[in-house]
Amino acid sequence: MKGILFFYIAMYITLALNSYAHALCVNVSDANLRSGPGTQYEKTWEVFKYMPFKKITQKGAWYKVKDVDGDEHWIYKKLVTSKFKCAVVKKNNINIRTGPGRNFNTTLLSPAVTYDSFKIIKARGSWVNVVDEFGNNGWIFKQLLWIQ
Repeated sequence: MKGILFFYIAMYITLALNSYAHALCVNVSDANLRSGPGTQYEKTWEVFKYMPFKKITQKGAWYKVKDVDGDEHWIYKKLVTSKFKCAVVKKNNINIRTGPGRNFNTTLLSPAVTYDSFKIIKARGSWVNVVDEFGNNGWIFKQLLWIQ
């Protein structure tokens, strides 16, 4: 019985670590996404700091990634990190609040628009404390974010 329990715990930890290891965040002020693994490929999107992605595969120094919309791109591996979690806004004109709840005032960052990206500081219930690339922070309702 202990062996089976140990097996399931080890499998759960492995799956959890692998899913986290596949989460990437842009760690530079701006980055170009490409249609293939190299600078000779067409630029498909320019993104900014803290944009999250899900890593699909790697070819040399390039990662193939999936974005919030499910589109696939390539990004140079030195432009991203897995050391922290990030989120991107999925809807337009959402409120960023001073605390974790609708009873808190909106911040000067409000409203956030689709594709605004943030580093995650912490979560409290269904709210996420985030910071933008300029150091401004606030709270966003979790269901309005794609988190990696």
